[in-house]
Formats: sequence, structure tokens, C-alpha cells
Amino acid sequence: MSGIIELQREFFKENKKVIYRDDEFTVSLFRYPSGVEAIELTNSRGVMVVLPYMGQIIWDLAFDGIDLKMKNMFSQPKNVREIVDTYGCFSFHSGLIANGCPGPEDDHELHGEMACAELDRAWLEISHQGIKVGGETEYVKGFGHHYLASPSVKMGRGESFIEIGMTVKNLSGGEMPLQYMCHTNYAYVENGVMKQSIPDDAFVLRESIPAHVKPTEQWLGYNKKLLSGEETLDALNKPDMYDPEIVFFADRLDQYGEEVEFEMQSPDGTAFFTRFSTAELNYATRWLLYNSDQQVGAFVLPATCRPEGFKAAEKAGTQIKLGAGEERSFTVVTGKK
Repeated sequence: MSGIIELQREFFKENKKVIYRDDEFTVSLFRYPSGVEAIELTNSRGVMVVLPYMGQIIWDLAFDGIDLKMKNMFSQPKNVREIVDTYGCFSFHSGLIANGCPGPEDDHELHGEMACAELDRAWLEISHQGIKVGGETEYVKGFGHHYLASPSVKMGRGESFIEIGMTVKNLSGGEMPLQYMCHTNYAYVENGVMKQSIPDDAFVLRESIPAHVKPTEQWLGYNKKLLSGEETLDALNKPDMYDPEIVFFADRLDQYGEEVEFEMQSPDGTAFFTRFSTAELNYATRWLLYNSDQQVGAFVLPATCRPEGFKAAEKAGTQIKLGAGEERSFTVVTGKK
């Protein structure tokens, strides 16, 4: 079978219901007790849970029996407006007008308006190669910006990775700013080694301290050693030092090639990877955190700029400007090797 299945919110019930099955895929619809609708896609390698009407968040992802998602405090997604209130997902779309941690001069929410945006439509595209979840939401403000965002995620036949997409079209008659990050919250891998196709020294430590980060003396001392070069961080072997978060930035990735790939390898040989085009996403962030409640090894977060807020990107000249009617698309391939 191939074709498009248009989804309606009334299709989602508390009990899981299979709406499509073939020799490789099973697609089920259900609703969490919190009221959030979800699609479960399985192939012969794993399972993915997508929240089709809530920013098209990817809530869960596992392949070959290995959970790819960070440890977190949430047993289910919450029906909220800001991502920090439901921070238990594998990935979300950060942006689109503003991205990342708001600075002192910013008034936008953490990670922007798209992360938990309510989508107007959702559908499935079924082909021999795989199944794609598609969706769209129209953002419009009186005396403000107007755009159409179309997120998507595809699971392929027999594959242990997914393809995450985002297309943004400016529907207004004037220019609009655009900042985007594909925020993948990977599991923390004890003694995992991080590698990439760009030089190790392309990553620089974040020196600013966002409002949500509460530094300790130990953390400040460790950051000082990282800045001086006395310490390096390419393996996850000092978890006591990663609370609060440790963040690195890599800029202007196009100087290293048209496509870049990042990897985190476990001592048992398991490897996670992320691959993307530098023409689309020219910046990367590495986000590490380890405490009793949350453990994350986000070895790369592809983006159009550093995630330091609207004003910071504007000052740095890294804010994309979309002209009237202009469209941009972003694609990230990520998963288990």
C-alpha cells in the first residue's frame, strides 16, 4: 500500500488502535492520560512515538532494544505551551522566530514558539521505502509575523535511524527572522566517546551562563580547566562534573565540508550518529548533563545559529532573514548505526 492517510483528532483514543500494518511497519494511534495524542510507529528494528499535534515532538525512540532518549523526570508528555514543562522527549523543533536560551534582553520563551506549537493538520505518507509523519501549523500575529511551518519525520524500512525535517515559509508581505535548531536529547552513554568529521578544536566551551544554570564551585573550577586546555571532554567519564550542564559550540561548519557527521560510541560498540548539510545548518551545539533526575549526552544539536537567544543571534549576524514568500527547509538524519 502507498498513499496518504489524513489524521483527525477524534481518531485518537485512550486505548491503542492499529490503523496500518504490513510486513515491516505497524502504525498505532493512542492518547496519553494527559490528553496528548500520539502515533507509535514500529519497524523491524525499533519503535518511535510522535506527538503529531504538539510541535511534532518525537517523544520516544529506540532501536535494537536500545533506548536513545535522555533520562528524565516525565512519565508522559504534558499538555503545555513551553517545552521546559514537558522535558522528557527524544527531540523537538526549537525556534522558529527565536531559538535557544533567552538572554537578558529577550522576552521569548525557552527554545521559542515552535517547540510545543499546536499543529493544524497531521497525516501519514506511506510508501515502500518507509512511513513519514507530516504536519503543518500556521503562525500568525496581528502586527507581527506570519509563517507556515511543516515538520516531518520518516522511519525507513529495515533502518535504525530516522530523518527529521522542517520547512518554513514566510507568508507575510515583509521580512521575517528565522532561527532553528533540531534539538535531539540523546541518552547519556557511560564512558561514551564523541567523534565527528570536524576537528576536535572546532568546539569551544560556552562562556556565558544562562539564567537556568546555577553554577557550583566545582563546576566553575572544571569549566576553568576546560577553557585553559588543562582538561578535555571527548568522553563521558566524569559525570560529577556535568551538573549543571556543560555546553560547547561549533560555528561555521561549512568550512569543513558540505556535510558533517557526529557520533557517540559506547564501550560495547554501539554507536549513535547525526548527519546533516552545512548549507542548511551551519552551527552545532554539544549539551551534556548528569544528575539523579536528568542525564543527557546530546553530542550534537544542529542549528542555524548558536542557541543563545534572539538578540544574541541578531548581534552576531547569524539570524536568517526570510523574504516575503521565501521558504527554507532543514533535514537531519539521526539514530543508531
